[in-house]
This record gives sequence, C-alpha cells and structure tokens, in this order.
Amino acid sequence: MATRDQLLQAFDTLLLPSQFKDYCHNGLQVEGRDDIRKVISGVTASQALIEAAIAQKADAVFVHHGLFWRGFNGQVSGWMRQRLALLLAHNINLFAYHLPLDAHAELGNNSQLGQTLQWQADGRFGDQKLGWLGAPASGSYADATALAAHLEKTLNHSVVLVQGKPGPVRKLAWCTGGAQGYFEEAIAAGVDAFITGEISEPQAHYARECGVSFLACGHHASERYGAPAVAAHVAHQLGLAHGFIDIDNPA
Repeated sequence: MATRDQLLQAFDTLLLPSQFKDYCHNGLQVEGRDDIRKVISGVTASQALIEAAIAQKADAVFVHHGLFWRGFNGQVSGWMRQRLALLLAHNINLFAYHLPLDAHAELGNNSQLGQTLQWQADGRFGDQKLGWLGAPASGSYADATALAAHLEKTLNHSVVLVQGKPGPVRKLAWCTGGAQGYFEEAIAAGVDAFITGEISEPQAHYARECGVSFLACGHHASERYGAPAVAAHVAHQLGLAHGFIDIDNPA
C-alpha cells in the first residue's frame, strides 16, 4: 500500500512535469482516497475507463489524456459532470500526464512505440524535443508500403499512407498522437518517412512535394503503450497492483 501523495511524488519524480510547457495540468487532477492499493492505467479518462476501473476496485487511474485542458470554461455539465461524478462517488484518484508521458526516454509513448515496432532511436527533434529519430532494427523497409503493413499488423489499426519518393525506407521520424505539425521538421531532419497518429490537409502535399512518406497510424493506437509502462513501473516500485484497460477507439 502507498499513500496518494507517495504515488504522486513517484509519478512526478519519474516524468518531471515541471520541465514541460503543456496545455493541461500534469499530475493529480481529481483527489480520491488517501490509501492506494491498485492503479488502473488507460489512454483517456473516458467514462468507459472510469467505469471499468470501478469494476476492478481501483484506487487510482493513470492516463495520458485527462479531464482538464487549456480553454476549459469551468462549467461542469454533460460528459464532464458524468465522469467527475463517477470518480468522486467512488473516491478514485485521477492522475494525468500529457507531454511528460510522451517524452520519457524509456517508458514514454514515443519510446514504447519504437520498442514495440523494433525501431532503434538515435536522436530527437522538434518543439521540446518530443519527436524521435531512428531506424528499423532490420536496417530498412523495402518501401513505405512495407512500413505501413508493419504498422497495421503490429498496432492492429489501419494506416493512412501518403507516399513520398519510392525506394527503401531507412531513416524514420515519429511522434505519437496528434503530431502532424512536426512533419516539416522531420523533413528537415532528412528522414525517409514520418509516423504519427493523425493527418491534416497540408501533410499530403508536403509528402508528395518533398519526397518524404507520411503515415498516420491512429492517435489512440499510437499512444497505448506509455501509460501502462509508466504505471506498471511505479506500481512495482511502491508494491501496488496494476492493470491496463484499453478502451477501444477508432481514432
């Protein structure tokens, strides 16, 4: 067993939220009971995740996407009221870490995605160095279509591919979630392909005009790995039970 404050300190010590400029509060977002025995991790603090955590008798929920973001108008109604009501009624703590969870060198979303796909990281790029550079452990993919097939098979999610220049894919850049805005900096880094969760209108043109393939493999699908890795690590440190619940999301 650990206290809520001990759990918060462990997360903060590992993820160092004060080092990031973010658009949400990283850390404890909703206070629940003081004594913690079981932590449930997930991607987003959705009603479905909270209900599943209640069913598993969790004392704390750890997520990448919490409840409170910049621009929140302070009105607690609708879906926000429903989620908060469940947490408060069952005295469950909610911990959320956004960019700090993306960035952690071993347990974060980008590191874990790379490990899952057997990529070897060798650098960082972009704002706050959140983007990762590297190469496949095999040395290369035959082409961008082969890379897309690897993503689809491993992540069990469809991939949007905008083809760049033909030929082998050796140098990769990636950033999980909604990081399509990092594409231009990835191009400048000299990669053959950029992988993220989402695509917006401009990226298709950049890919075709600059010869760098763009692959969108799903926001949720690309960010399923950091939260359970961090929560399991901290739970082990503190002697707590941990479980990961993946709430299906087509995004």
